[in-house]
Amino acid sequence: MSWKVGRPGLPVQPADITLAKLTGMKAIAARVAALGPSPFAEMTALAQRYGAVNLGQGFPDFGPPAFLQDALLHAAMSSAHQYSPPPGLPTLREAVAEMLAPTLGFVADPEQEVTITVGATEGLAAALLALIEPGDEVVLIEPAYDSYAPQVRMAGGTPRSVSLQRSAAGWDLPLAALQEAGNGRTKAIVLNTPHNPTGKVFSSGELAAVAAFARQWDAYVLSDEVYDRLTFERPHVSIASLPDMRERTVTLGSVGKTFAATGWRIGWAVASPELTAALRGAHTFGPFCAPTPLQAAVAQGLRTAREQGYEDTMRAEYRVKRDLLTAALRAVGFEVLPCDGTFFLLADWSPFAEQAGTHDDREFCRWLVREVGVAAIAPSIFFSAPHRAQGAHLARFVFCKTLSGLEEAAARLDRLR
Repeated sequence: MSWKVGRPGLPVQPADITLAKLTGMKAIAARVAALGPSPFAEMTALAQRYGAVNLGQGFPDFGPPAFLQDALLHAAMSSAHQYSPPPGLPTLREAVAEMLAPTLGFVADPEQEVTITVGATEGLAAALLALIEPGDEVVLIEPAYDSYAPQVRMAGGTPRSVSLQRSAAGWDLPLAALQEAGNGRTKAIVLNTPHNPTGKVFSSGELAAVAAFARQWDAYVLSDEVYDRLTFERPHVSIASLPDMRERTVTLGSVGKTFAATGWRIGWAVASPELTAALRGAHTFGPFCAPTPLQAAVAQGLRTAREQGYEDTMRAEYRVKRDLLTAALRAVGFEVLPCDGTFFLLADWSPFAEQAGTHDDREFCRWLVREVGVAAIAPSIFFSAPHRAQGAHLARFVFCKTLSGLEEAAARLDRLR
């Protein structure tokens, strides 16, 4: 593989001159050589180039609530500017334990079971580094967020995928396929609920099946629950709350999605003392600690949010936005799949294949941003090759935008009539 340095903020891109030829040094590591450009960065760049409404990358176009911004200002004016303890500020660990208690079914010990990480992504990476040895397999449920498989490989493990199946209700976990994915090398399964990109909230029966799978193969569950506060018709349930699952589950979350603060990169990992000790080893010798002023602000913000009933208001606002975008897409001919959580919609664009001149989801999304002025993400990036057909003719749209932005997107989509 050959490489060149991209523009600031964008990933490196393939080039005609290899790094070895350019520098006269040995080649880069194979584990990163296969990583190509980020489709999220590509679509955001295209949206900027064509002046499109960006419904592709999952970041809000509005800021955090005022109480969280005020907390950050206070933290910035205080003495919270040096390293925090590697596991995180005690006040934030306590706030996280309090916030998660209703869904976990227990109050995690802030001292031994809660670690503050640099976003949930770093928390997952630390958990994989703590658990996975060469030869271990990690089961991924596809469509899977695109960082999961690379993180498994960089930890020395082998991803083994099971694909959700489309149904009248949206998406179902195929229990027979899940059972077939397990073997003596299975070390962990990554669960994401509420689920990106489908908007699925896993049912109690599906969670029980994942828990039974983990117990059968003595595997760990790495549960990515960053959208746990963003559910609509079906409530979120943490798998750690199920019988015998507290000891074998790492529950991952972050402040970014709930509080429209994706750039703050404050996340957490909740696990048993034994798992936490291992995870903290990987975390400490990686980033060491998350940014201290942001930790201090989040600690205050979580408590203020509970006092003000912020989550109920936030969910109600997102429900309105979900319904607005759903109606706009359906009005012009998209088939919109159900969304019970997150801020993502998957829509089938088959009726526009001839108009777009393609049956490839990436090409359709490029056409949509150029010709219609709306950016979306091609879901094929969330599938491995054997399961890519499950994402055929789908596009992922986000509704974490202002109402005026969504209304502008609806007006542009109307050009498809």
